[in-house]
Amino acid sequence: MSNETKRDVFEKAVDALADAQASGGNIGHQDANLFMAEYEKALPDDLPVIPEAQSDWIKQCKAYDYSLSFALDDETAPIEVAKTFRVWGGYTDKNKDKWLKLQNTFARAWVLGVWRVEETGEIVKLEAEK
Repeated sequence: MSNETKRDVFEKAVDALADAQASGGNIGHQDANLFMAEYEKALPDDLPVIPEAQSDWIKQCKAYDYSLSFALDDETAPIEVAKTFRVWGGYTDKNKDKWLKLQNTFARAWVLGVWRVEETGEIVKLEAEK
């Protein structure tokens, strides 16, 4: 599994073009097609970043084929995950924005099947169903 992002591929293509121009050469269609194929396979630049406990919870829920609504329910989630969803004791008007951001980021990670772990920087990519 490659952890290369679309930005990484773009920068590599720009560097190759600059090197080719500096040496009097050029980049042909075949090279461009290779970069485009790499770009297509690369990860998004703006991966969701979630706490490790939430990462582990997504992996567990996906392994047992639980639904997203089950995973987001702070009554069924493990304590450390539920705490981040509750944001200081539950949803209130005062913490609405933070609560929504946590829930939305979790849901985005769930749907994409790929995210970055906040504490370690590790990129987790779930395998597609076969």
